[in-house]
Amino acid sequence: MDRDLTEAIALHRWAVIAEAANTRLSPAQKGVVVRAIAAATHTHPDGTQRRYARGTIDRWIRDWRTKGLEGLRPRPRADTGVVRARPELFEEAVALRLEVPSRSAAQIADIVWHRHGLRVASRTLRAQLRRRGLHAEALAAEPRAFGRYEAEAPNDRWITDVLVGPWVPHPRVASSGRARLFLIVDDHSRLLVHGRFHRFENARAGQEVLRAAIVRRGLPVVLYADNGAPFSNAALARTCAVLGIRLVHSKPYSPEGRGKQERLNRFIRERFIAEAEHVGIEDWGELNDRFEAWAEQVANRRVHAETNQTPMARFEAPGPPRAADPARLIEAFRWSVARRVTRTATVSLESNSYAVDPALVGQRVELRFDPEDLTVIEVFHQGRAAGVATPFVIGRHTHRATPPPPRPDPPPTGVDYLGLVAAAHEAEVVGPISFSQMPLSGLGTEEAGQGTDGSEGAEGAR
Repeated sequence: MDRDLTEAIALHRWAVIAEAANTRLSPAQKGVVVRAIAAATHTHPDGTQRRYARGTIDRWIRDWRTKGLEGLRPRPRADTGVVRARPELFEEAVALRLEVPSRSAAQIADIVWHRHGLRVASRTLRAQLRRRGLHAEALAAEPRAFGRYEAEAPNDRWITDVLVGPWVPHPRVASSGRARLFLIVDDHSRLLVHGRFHRFENARAGQEVLRAAIVRRGLPVVLYADNGAPFSNAALARTCAVLGIRLVHSKPYSPEGRGKQERLNRFIRERFIAEAEHVGIEDWGELNDRFEAWAEQVANRRVHAETNQTPMARFEAPGPPRAADPARLIEAFRWSVARRVTRTATVSLESNSYAVDPALVGQRVELRFDPEDLTVIEVFHQGRAAGVATPFVIGRHTHRATPPPPRPDPPPTGVDYLGLVAAAHEAEVVGPISFSQMPLSGLGTEEAGQGTDGSEGAEGAR
């Protein structure tokens, strides 16, 4: 199976089981969630709509807890290549049940007999339909909503967003860039978990803020984001899957659940950005330093009108948060791409060439790396470590998606280029002034008869 598809299937399986993998659920609550997942239809990476049996969902949860994301990768079947007996009959049975949910397994078996002349045991059909989540109880059940508008505990749900901020430097000059404030808010306590201004609104900037937030505040259960580019990408999906975070995207044009974020955005505009623009913003470092101080001293220490507590006190009340495993945290924020090894035992990444183990020639491998350091690449083959990729030709040391550091403003030279051009033009067109060649037009007769030294002309002397 193609490596990219294998990775996509593993991320898809995590998205399916993420809610049920929550360790805070009791066995009864987990059973309710798993049954709801089994009854729902899920879009597979190949584009098909699928339903998964409870046993499959439970097995995926066990595999993730023991092996992490690697345990969710599809394994080759023992009966690969073997044609099963009449699988189309079961697909037809599924269609018949979906067409009329009240049809019993015995009735569907009777329809199959009259159409195809084949006897299928109703017990077999009933078991297959149950595995697809199409048993009578699931189809008759009313859909239920799980969760509350407010999370029950700190770190149960984080809400992330991007706020368009001021120009940096401010007042605006030619080199100014529009700042984007990446924010994460805890739904239960209203704590501003972490925030930082970036020049670029991309996936890596969002990952940097998320990593800093996890280091400072612990692991969230759910990360709730919109469908913007910084949050709808494979890198963030892989990060959440490795760390066991359930990534949830809000539906387009459905802002439910984002009210706390919008109120905080308004508070930041009125209380911080307006003051920062008033006094002026010199550079990015100054802006972020002042925002961090304001967040800790003002935003997280004010008494909230709804909770009657400060966000910091409400967040710290249950005790220390669940910290992330350091090794898993490092792995989660690495990027992963698939490459095929050439005949010369090399792979390419971002116009760079790397030498790998010659035994991998012709194989499709996975490269894992930190996008900010392309000199260190680890190679994996079929989910197992296969050495490192030794740099052969390095043209780029960082991934192009990594935002470059802000360039400092150079000291002024004092050169007035346009003034120099104007002076040259004036010298060429006007030239030096000669008073001796100035015309005498407009002078009177008496003045014309007088020399330049005030003496009379020759006619007057006589």
